Amino acid sequence: MALKDVFESRAEVVLIVELISGGELFDFIAAKESLSETEAIDFIKQILQGLSYMHRKNIAHFDLKPENIMLSDKDIPLPNIKIIDFGLAQRLPEGGEYKSMCGTPQYIAPEVINYEPLSVASDMWSLGVITYILLSGMSPFQGETDEETLTNIVKMNYMFDDFHFRETTPMAKDFIQKLLVKEQSERMTAEECLLHPWIKFSFTTPHTYIHSHTPPPDSTPLTPPLTRKEAASRSQSSINMKNFKRFNARRKWKMSYNMVWACTRLSRLQLLCKTRANEDEELRQCESDQEDTENNHRASLIRRRLSSSS
Repeated sequence: MALKDVFESRAEVVLIVELISGGELFDFIAAKESLSETEAIDFIKQILQGLSYMHRKNIAHFDLKPENIMLSDKDIPLPNIKIIDFGLAQRLPEGGEYKSMCGTPQYIAPEVINYEPLSVASDMWSLGVITYILLSGMSPFQGETDEETLTNIVKMNYMFDDFHFRETTPMAKDFIQKLLVKEQSERMTAEECLLHPWIKFSFTTPHTYIHSHTPPPDSTPLTPPLTRKEAASRSQSSINMKNFKRFNARRKWKMSYNMVWACTRLSRLQLLCKTRANEDEELRQCESDQEDTENNHRASLIRRRLSSSS
């Protein structure tokens, strides 16, 4: 998401950013009747191009999730993806360490939970989770509670069950497996992902490489092109739309619930602050009245003494 201008006053800083009117990527997909695996690849490829650009500048997002992947305009065949919400993003220090307990439980990497030094590889883990959800409609590590979810992540408790991945190609699973790796150094980078055969040999027209002044990665493939069998398998593969729609509905409901909860909590805090302010004002008034009474009493005593003296 591009920053167009900045205005600063004594009270606030105003950021003017580009208009993104297409809504969330997951909402756009959920509105469809079907989506082929090849179409899903086009979206993943765009996310990878954005991450590749950021990571070459040593910038990590640290909060990559469906809510932060938007479309500039949904009324075109292949919408342009925009990555938003850089509130947790960091330019990582050269030769230094950065640690933080940041992100959203479902999408954070093991090193975040373990409070280990972070790198741009944390974004690649999040992309692996997003890809898993996109293809199956299931979250790989989701537990009944956040604590259970975090435990599943640290213990790497996930699988490709046949029911949810029955229409997913082995190459897509391989792509996910090479991202959901506990050791940061062993995860694929964004550049390597763009050269993975699942991404590289998609059959739709390649999307314009982000920031045209930057050349795309080396075009030499890591593995040979798809075989006829792999090509046929991909052409028949699609994402699990029924499950995906169910997941997206739950996600939106949870977002709404969290928003209502936050607003309710804010209202209660405002009411509490107002009540305390009123109590403080009443206390000050009582103290003032008491002080006036004491002053009047002293003045009365002084007048009596003066009267007695005279």
